[in-house]
Amino acid sequence: MSGIQYTLRGIPSAVDTALREEAARYGKSLNALVVEKLSAAAGISDTPQTNGLEKFAGTWVEDPAFDEAIKEFEKVDHGEWE
Repeated sequence: MSGIQYTLRGIPSAVDTALREEAARYGKSLNALVVEKLSAAAGISDTPQTNGLEKFAGTWVEDPAFDEAIKEFEKVDHGEWE
């Protein structure tokens, strides 16, 4: 990949930490993540925005014991809402 190079200064440590953690979480280099975020911020990104939950999509497993355990939460006490 070729392109213009930037040198950024004064990056707050909290921003650095967050970017590095996100890059690691997605298995990307810090540079690739920052270029992706700059592209998205500029409105020219082809990469869809994600929220990190994609890895869980399609993984739901029915669990009757869980369904039974949460039945109590499905009840509405209308007297509490009047």
